[in-house]
Amino acid sequence: MGNLMNRHIFLWVFLWFMAASAQELKQFTLEDLNFGGTNYEKMIPQNRTLRWWGDQLVRMADDTCWTVNVTSGREKVLFTRAQINQWAGLDADSTQVNGLEGALFPYSDQSLVLVTNNQERLLVDFRRHRVHWRQPLCSAAQASAWNEKSRAVAFVQDDNLFVTDNQGNTRQVTTDGSRDIVYGQSVHRNEWGIDGGLFWNPQGTRLAFYRMDQSMVTDYPLVDVPELDDSTRVIATPAPEKYPMAGQSSHVVTVGVMDVATGDTVYLRAGDPTDRYFTNIAWNPAGSVVYVMELNRDQNDCRLNSYDAITGDLIAELYRETHSRYVEPQHPITFLPWDSTRFVLWSEKSGFNHLYLYDTSGHEVRQLTSGPWVVMDLLGFDTDNQSLIIAANADSPIQQNLYRVEVATGTITRIDEGGRGWHNGLLSHSGHWMVDKYQEPDVPRNIAVVDTRQGNSHRYFTAADPWQGYAVPQYRCGTITAADDSTTLYYRMVMPVDFDPTKKYPTVVYVYGGPHAHNVDAAWHYHSRSWETYMAQRGYLLFILDNRGSENRGRDFEQATFRRLGQEEMRDQMRGVDFLRTLPYVDSTRLGVHGWSYGGFMTISLMTNHPDVFKVGVAGGPVIDWKWYEVMYGERYMDTPQTNPEGYALTSLLSKAGDLRGRLQIIIGLNDPTVVPQHAYSFLKACIAAGTQPDFFVYPGQGHNMRGHQSVHLHERITRYFDDYLK
Repeated sequence: MGNLMNRHIFLWVFLWFMAASAQELKQFTLEDLNFGGTNYEKMIPQNRTLRWWGDQLVRMADDTCWTVNVTSGREKVLFTRAQINQWAGLDADSTQVNGLEGALFPYSDQSLVLVTNNQERLLVDFRRHRVHWRQPLCSAAQASAWNEKSRAVAFVQDDNLFVTDNQGNTRQVTTDGSRDIVYGQSVHRNEWGIDGGLFWNPQGTRLAFYRMDQSMVTDYPLVDVPELDDSTRVIATPAPEKYPMAGQSSHVVTVGVMDVATGDTVYLRAGDPTDRYFTNIAWNPAGSVVYVMELNRDQNDCRLNSYDAITGDLIAELYRETHSRYVEPQHPITFLPWDSTRFVLWSEKSGFNHLYLYDTSGHEVRQLTSGPWVVMDLLGFDTDNQSLIIAANADSPIQQNLYRVEVATGTITRIDEGGRGWHNGLLSHSGHWMVDKYQEPDVPRNIAVVDTRQGNSHRYFTAADPWQGYAVPQYRCGTITAADDSTTLYYRMVMPVDFDPTKKYPTVVYVYGGPHAHNVDAAWHYHSRSWETYMAQRGYLLFILDNRGSENRGRDFEQATFRRLGQEEMRDQMRGVDFLRTLPYVDSTRLGVHGWSYGGFMTISLMTNHPDVFKVGVAGGPVIDWKWYEVMYGERYMDTPQTNPEGYALTSLLSKAGDLRGRLQIIIGLNDPTVVPQHAYSFLKACIAAGTQPDFFVYPGQGHNMRGHQSVHLHERITRYFDDYLK
C-alpha cells in the first residue's frame, strides 16, 4: 500500500511539474508564426546565403562577403559593400550598390563580382580594387536577362524589347509592344516550367524571345479600389486581366531570334502557332540551333523540335511523346559539357520522371535513371568524371536526397550528408563540390559541404532551434491506404499542445490536394505550416494528407484525377477521416476543413459532398467551376467543357450549393488574377437561390494570396472562425 501511495504521489508531482513547466513556456502569436508577422524573421531557422566562385565557396551578406574553406568551414573576409562602393567611386547614397546578397561571381577564373545600383550594372575587380566594366541599367524593366559571355542585356520596357550591348549601346528590337502584344515575358500562364521569356545562346550573340499576341483573349473585369491614403483617386478604376478560360480562345505565341550584331530578327517557322504551346526553349552549345518542346493544345502530344537560329527553319523533330491523358514537359534539354552532340532529356514515359541521354540525331543512347521514384532537379555536372548530380526521392517518397549518376553506366550513389530529410544542393563550377542545405523532422537546418567524388561531407553550419523556449506541439507522420485499396498515402498530424490522449479534441483537416504540390515531407516538423502550430497551441488537432493527384509520386498517381478533379481526392481525404475516427482523442463531431486555391475547391467539395461530416470550413480563393479556370491548367486535367461535359458537371460546385449544412467562410482577394472572383460570386448566387448561408470576406487590392501583414489579418480571421464555430 505504501509503495502504491508513493507512486501516486510521484505521479502527481511529475504531472504538476510538467504543467508548471508548460506554463513557463512562451506562447506563439501570429506575429511570430505568419510570414507577414513582425517577428517572423526571428522565428524561422537561420540560414546562410552561399554562392560559388568557381570552386571557391563564398558566403554573402548584405554588407560583407567571406570566402569559406570547404573542409574546415573557416571564413575570411573577401570584401565589404563599403569597399565595393569605394573602389567604384560611388559616394552618393543614391548610387551606392545594392546589398551584396544578390551579387554574382560570373567568371570562375577572374576576380570579378557583378553588382548593381539603381543606375548601373558593374563588374568590380576585388583583387585590383577597381571597376572592370559597367553598363547602364533599366530600372523600369518589366523583364531582363544578362549574358555573362557577351555582357549584353535584353530587357522589356514599355512592353517593347530592347538589347544593350557590352559597350552600352541600346537597340530597340520591337515597336508594337502593348498590353495585347507581349514581348520577352512568361507566356502560357507560366505553365510547363516557364518563368521568363528571354533566352540567350551560350555566347550571348543571339537572343530567343517570346512574342505573345493576346488581343483575341477575353478581358476579365477586375477593379482596383483606391488605397486609403490615395487622395488623387476618388473612384475605383478598371484593371482588366487577359484571361483565357477553358474551351475559349487562347493567346498566340511565336518565338523570335535576334542577332545582336546586326539587329536582324527571324521567327521560328513552326507552322500554325494557334494549335500548340511553345515550352522549354534551349540552345545547342554552338549557339546556332534552338530547341523547343511543342505541345498540342490537347496536351497529349509533345514534340522536341530543332530550328536553325539564322533562318528560323525547322531542322528536325528529335523526340515525340504521346499519352492518352496528358504529357507535361517541365524542363528544357541540357547538353553534356564534354560532348556537344548529346543531351539530357526529362520524361515521364516510364511512369516516373526520369532522365534520358539522347544525341542530336534524336537517337536514345540510354536511360540514365530508372525506378519507382522521381528525379526532382538536375543540379549540374562533374565534367572530369562525366557524371551528373541530381535531387530525387529514391530513398523515400517524402524525402529529397542528392545523388551522383555516372553517365556511362547509370550507377547512382547518394552523396548528401546524413541521408534523412529534405536536401537542396548547390554545385560548384567543376562539380567537385556541393553545398548541401537540408532539414530533418527534428533538424531546423544544417549546411554541409560535400565532396561529390569521394562522398565525404564537412559540416559548415548548424542552425539553432528558433522555437526553443516555446510551447511546441508534437508533429507526427504516418501512412494510410488510399481509396483504391493499394496506394500508400502520407499524412502529417500536429497534436494539441499539452496533448492528453484521454481527451477529445476538435480537429481541422488542412487540404490542398492538387497537382504540382505536396504538404508532407521529411523537412523540419514534416513541413508543417506555422498556422498549424498556432492552432495546436489553441487546442486543435491538425491533420494533413497528400492524396492521389499530388506531386512526386509518379505519373499514374497524379493522373488518377484526370477529367474528374476532386473526386478521387475526396475519396482519399475521406479515408483520412476514417482513420481519424479510429483515434480516441479525435472528436469526430467537431471536424473542420480548410484549404486555399485548389484546397479551397477541395474544402467546399468536402463540405457539400459530405455535409454530415464537416461542421466548419474555411475556403480561400476556391475554384467553383473548372470551366472558368484558365485554358492551360484546366484543359490539361479536365479537357474542354465541350469534350468533357459530364466531368465539368460532376466537379462543379454550383449544383452543390443546396447541400451546404455546416458553417462555411469563403475568402478571396478582390483582384485575384488566378482564380477570378467570378468563382466565389457565382457560388454565393447559387447559395442565395438554394437558401444556404455561407459567410464571405474579401481583401481589396489583393490577388490570389494575401501579401505582407494582411496575411496576419487573414490567418487571425481563419482562426477566429474555427474558434467561433468548431471549438
